[in-house]
Amino acid sequence: MSAAPPPADSWARESERGNRLALRVMAFIAVVFGRRIARLVLHPIALYFLVFARHSRRHSARYLARALGRPARVGDLYRHVHSFAATVLDRVYLARGHLREFDLRVEGSALMDELVAQGRGALLLGAHLGSFEALHAVGAGRPGLRVAMAMFPDNARMIHETLQAIAPGFHLDIITIGRSHSTLAMRDWLDAGGLVGLLGDRMLNPGDGARGGVVELPFLGRPARFSEGPLRLALLLRRRVVFMAALYRGGRRYDVHFEPLADFSQADAAQRDNRLREALQAYVQRLETLCREAPYNWFNFFDFWNEDAPS
Repeated sequence: MSAAPPPADSWARESERGNRLALRVMAFIAVVFGRRIARLVLHPIALYFLVFARHSRRHSARYLARALGRPARVGDLYRHVHSFAATVLDRVYLARGHLREFDLRVEGSALMDELVAQGRGALLLGAHLGSFEALHAVGAGRPGLRVAMAMFPDNARMIHETLQAIAPGFHLDIITIGRSHSTLAMRDWLDAGGLVGLLGDRMLNPGDGARGGVVELPFLGRPARFSEGPLRLALLLRRRVVFMAALYRGGRRYDVHFEPLADFSQADAAQRDNRLREALQAYVQRLETLCREAPYNWFNFFDFWNEDAPS
């Protein structure tokens, strides 16, 4: 008999602990062996987690069945875990500035140049889809493009400490959220022409829906809960919103996407709620499209649809 699944409100803590451990292991392998050998080591690592991470395996199978339109096979589950492991490994090289190791193909670079030229800043809304480090590497290589990630304090500290340990020269601007001054800090960063990145496919606690700001929308054939928070922030600050993603295509290739999602710079007060809902629906629909196009790139290995909650 399998053990009971973890409580719904423990996903964030368990996920970040797992990410920290995975990154440290991958960093050791990457530095000691180099990328070519390290990628060979990914196979036994992926197999180990496929066998022993039962809860993650179950949630992966549920997600993949929806994204693929058929029951997930063992090979699909393995490819999903391996893709995650590959992006974690590449995180080390991207943080250390080894960009020549990668084939980064960018779609939407003209949009990013336009945002820089306007000088009003914008919000970049992404998901746990593909590689944020690939996005950061592309941004760091464009003159005048300054990007800060908005994160909860514990996550920010974990990511900053871990990445600086493996790449002392790596710098990631972070704005902590969930504090009284967070919105003002974002406004000041945006007013200086910077961009603020957020991830819109998780909530701090799945129980937050009881307090409002969470909407159920169709996602891969079943209702799922998404937070309005990032888009409400863009509406409050009257900024443009750009969808971002860097899909791992295997080997050394990443396809980086920047696409217009919403423009709240001239938001009409009478249409605020409608425009907010339209933007959230557009975000979910774009995320769904990319999950079907690149199904092994979505790295939410928990009960995203809240199917294990007591009825």
